[in-house]
Amino acid sequence: MGQRILVVDDAAFMRMMIKDILTKNGFDIVGEAGDGLEAISKYEELRPDLVTLDITMPEMDGINSLKKIRGIDPQAKVIMCSAMGQQAMVIDAIQAGAKDFIVKPFQADRVIEAIKKTLG
Repeated sequence: MGQRILVVDDAAFMRMMIKDILTKNGFDIVGEAGDGLEAISKYEELRPDLVTLDITMPEMDGINSLKKIRGIDPQAKVIMCSAMGQQAMVIDAIQAGAKDFIVKPFQADRVIEAIKKTLG
């Protein structure tokens, strides 16, 4: 069984792109969420090995969602996804406990590299 991953992004096509990259590389997508609040409940329910988390989302942004997930599980492995030009937010995310970040538009090799590095 591959490593279990929760994919969180408010854009369905972005979730589809990440899922496509990950499943082709042997990872298991155990769930997906379209906003930060949904991400927290899915994390509690599924306890994935890793979460890819978009920064800019409705309801609750990725940074606050990250803090809540890390509150539930201090060992949570989260990789932030950001569009170009969100460097300040990326720094906030790393300080809040994100393990890495990947920039949109996604490059498959960078996504896989970040995930393998984070999962060890």
